[in-house]
Amino acid sequence: MKKKSIAIIPARGGSKRIPGKNFKPFLNKPIIAYTINTLKKSKIFSKIVVSTDSPKIAKISKKYGAEAPFLRPKKLSGNMIDERPALQHCIKYYEQRGLTFDYVCCVYPTNPFLKIFDLKKGLSLLKKKRDGYVFSATDYLFPYLQSFVINKKRLKPLFKKNILTRSQDLKQKILCDAGSFYWGKTRDWLKTNEKSPLISSSDVILIPNWRFHDINTIEDWKRAEIIYKALKPNKR
Repeated sequence: MKKKSIAIIPARGGSKRIPGKNFKPFLNKPIIAYTINTLKKSKIFSKIVVSTDSPKIAKISKKYGAEAPFLRPKKLSGNMIDERPALQHCIKYYEQRGLTFDYVCCVYPTNPFLKIFDLKKGLSLLKKKRDGYVFSATDYLFPYLQSFVINKKRLKPLFKKNILTRSQDLKQKILCDAGSFYWGKTRDWLKTNEKSPLISSSDVILIPNWRFHDINTIEDWKRAEIIYKALKPNKR
């Protein structure tokens, strides 16, 4: 029997830094539509579901081809709530209706640079693993080992011994979570003792940092629009 995958897009209606972030127009359409369209074109998911507490997001999601069969309970929609309980709620919703999935991919709605080949590489790698997750990661843009903070108006290096080291001589490669997608087996997502996919048994799919855009401010949003428009992505 062919194993099945589900994509779950967690998309709350509330956003403090960018109001309406998950459905705000990105160039010519709601930003969540880019994520939905890429997932649809990948043809690797039995279902593409948006978990939201917002009737507006649910309506937009259905318009672009995703399912939004429920509104997420308020207890799973707060600003401080981790995404895992929302994913578990969605998985259990379908299990109660006789639908089960072997693999779950959590994909965020503000994801216009998402690529199909990265999703497929992630799924292929996950199928070879006994446990753990597969998620996107990228290099830090600047040498993290030479970073510093300002404390009481004074500069304080975080790694003092590296301040005079040439960046090309820093041996350790430092990565960060790119926030693009998180593949995991259903049984792992349903675990209650894990809080994050960033565990030692996980693997990563490296993406170039020009495709890494953490959109948290209007400035971030405008920069992402400029880059997306300049790249003029081909149909994927």
